[in-house]
Amino acid sequence: MSIPDSEFSPSADDAEVAPEALDRIAAARELARLAALTARADAAYYTRDDPEMSDADYDALKARNLAIEQRFPELRRADSPSGRVGAAPASGFGEVRHALPMLSLANAFTETDIRDFDASIRRALGWAADAPLGLLAEPKIDGLSLSLRYEGGRLVRAATRGDGATGEDVTANARTIAEIPQVLTGAPDLLEVRGEVYMRHDDFAELNARAEAAGSHVFANPRNAAAGSLRQLDPAVTATRPLRFFTWGWGATSEPLSATQSGALERLGGLGFPVNPHITRCKGPDDILAVWHRLGTIRARLGYDIDGVVCKVDEIALQDRLGLRATTPRWAVALKFAAETAWTRLLAIDIQVGRTGALSPVARLAPVTVGGVVVSNATLHNADYIAGRSAATGEPVRGGRDIRVGDLVRVHRAGDVIPKIDDVDLAQRPAGAVPFVFPDHCPECGAEAIREPGDATWRCTNGLACPAQQIERLKHFVSRAAFDIEGLGPRQIAALYDDPDLPIRTPADIFRLRERDSRNLGKLKNRYGYGEASAAKLFDAIDARRVIGLERLIFALGIRHIGEVAARDLARHFGTWARLIAAVDRAHPAAERQLAADAAERDERASAAAEGRRARLAPVRDAVWAAAPPPDAAARAAWDEILAVEGFGAVMALSLVITLSQPEERAIVDDLVACLDEITPPPARASASAIKGLTLVFTGTLEHMKRDAARARAEELGAHVADSVSRRTDLVIAGPGAGSKAAAAARLGVRVIDEGEWLRLIAT
Repeated sequence: MSIPDSEFSPSADDAEVAPEALDRIAAARELARLAALTARADAAYYTRDDPEMSDADYDALKARNLAIEQRFPELRRADSPSGRVGAAPASGFGEVRHALPMLSLANAFTETDIRDFDASIRRALGWAADAPLGLLAEPKIDGLSLSLRYEGGRLVRAATRGDGATGEDVTANARTIAEIPQVLTGAPDLLEVRGEVYMRHDDFAELNARAEAAGSHVFANPRNAAAGSLRQLDPAVTATRPLRFFTWGWGATSEPLSATQSGALERLGGLGFPVNPHITRCKGPDDILAVWHRLGTIRARLGYDIDGVVCKVDEIALQDRLGLRATTPRWAVALKFAAETAWTRLLAIDIQVGRTGALSPVARLAPVTVGGVVVSNATLHNADYIAGRSAATGEPVRGGRDIRVGDLVRVHRAGDVIPKIDDVDLAQRPAGAVPFVFPDHCPECGAEAIREPGDATWRCTNGLACPAQQIERLKHFVSRAAFDIEGLGPRQIAALYDDPDLPIRTPADIFRLRERDSRNLGKLKNRYGYGEASAAKLFDAIDARRVIGLERLIFALGIRHIGEVAARDLARHFGTWARLIAAVDRAHPAAERQLAADAAERDERASAAAEGRRARLAPVRDAVWAAAPPPDAAARAAWDEILAVEGFGAVMALSLVITLSQPEERAIVDDLVACLDEITPPPARASASAIKGLTLVFTGTLEHMKRDAARARAEELGAHVADSVSRRTDLVIAGPGAGSKAAAAARLGVRVIDEGEWLRLIAT
């Protein structure tokens, strides 16, 4: 019995749970999530020719889906990826119903997998383990599958794979490919030839060079270029693209081609179809693996992309006996290659600043071809990875070998995943190469960068003053839980950020918008969707926010780790902005000492891991705090007061103090505060209520009050509101559409009430 979708909501949390650990409800949720993810990936790959995930990631999703379905076969969905081949044909092309389905292939990844495939064939046939079994190894061309239908020796129709049953009619485009014969001599009266349309590396490079010179679209890789070229609505465009074709099979025929797969391919070659020269007859899995390893070592020199080896039972009578699964033949499997690597020189290490302030190291490389793609940049993850140690444990990676500019490094690339450096050859290290020193200041704005305990990433602390972060911080500033200015959302912020007349670069710019618009003769009108009335309404909405709650102001600043709950806790503890900012200023020396202690602890962990001993953190930390000159009593008292805020720890306190102590960021915040008329304190907590001291969780849709209002009211009455259900939860308030949280409450025996009972409870 299946579980209807209305009974659950897909949850990304389930993705972290092993298939064998999922219960029935969680399994149904996860199957729904996987179906949606793979459908989206199929549309990107097959319909838009623009993959959004690597082949390895896609294969992992399908493998997880299959593992869950094997545990809960009754939960298999109608839209399961296990029963799907490709994607539906795109609009703009006529549809072609395949006479015989164009199936996909099951995947194998290891030597064990291919031996298991061989064993499964023998079991199905009832053959002994040492009985001769003819196999065929074919390079798996990374292109677009195409079916060509010939009647009376003439090409009458060409169709893409589509969803396996129905493809797109690309006959006119296929006729422009020189390697596809238009007329056959000596062929069966009806013959469907199947193969792969692809593009060679040199042709791909020339195509992109022409496109770049003309200012046109540049393709990411040869597979995308081939697929996009074949699926052009104008055949004249396809004719200008250097497409090629390899034959690997057939569909409907009026007479057999041969008794074997290899013989059929030889006959197709004789009819004029290109057949890959690396196709090899094999006597068992050892031969298949030898071909796999050989092609893996020469694939970069082939001149076109392959992503594995297809292993097929050679005798067609045996193929017929073995039959088909829903979407794959039992007599064939695709043995995929592992992620590809190549060696090249590291020319430089650049630090990029993301929109959240993260400092990310990027390797600049001497260009090298990896998997048919020219790679000149790669990720280096973080400072610890460059230094040769794990950020999580401090233990060595790559044997503790660090990475330096000038090194010969190995680049690792899996499908479309961002390339990374995974090894370094110390024997090729140039004389004079020095260890890389990761910056402790932002390269964009020069502000202090910090690395919090337990975090692998250094981050700029300059927030609103850092050019790399400004636009995202401004979008956060106007969000619903922050200043919530009607008529000024993320889209308008993005438009006004670069406006030549009315640029919004800081929050104070928002509050001066009316004045600046007046000076610019009302230029906001008739721009970005604003008319005269809506522009005036926006100015009034901005002015209405000159009176703002302290908790909203704190949250709106977008300080890392300071979310709505933390902002409310800070507001309740300090009461006024003046008290809060005075505490921050006094605490700054102590926060700097905490940063130094954190750095000393990291170094001690790394040293201890390298020396194989237990880290001695307490003495190291205490020594830093005691070093001269120690923070004065006022600084320690202010630091301790911030740490005493409900729910606060050193990480949150550090983020608050260091961010608001950056000169540029502080100037922007002070400028904002000067634009406000009043910062109101939060409502006082009730001294007694029916829910005081309880931990609550809201889930589903509340029909009589907004979730934010319900949360605020609960906290005013002395309750703690959590985001997830646990054994410490006292009460769950569930509205319509409640999903996993309600299920978790039922499993843990937590009391669940509806919104009506909640309203009666808080009214008492």
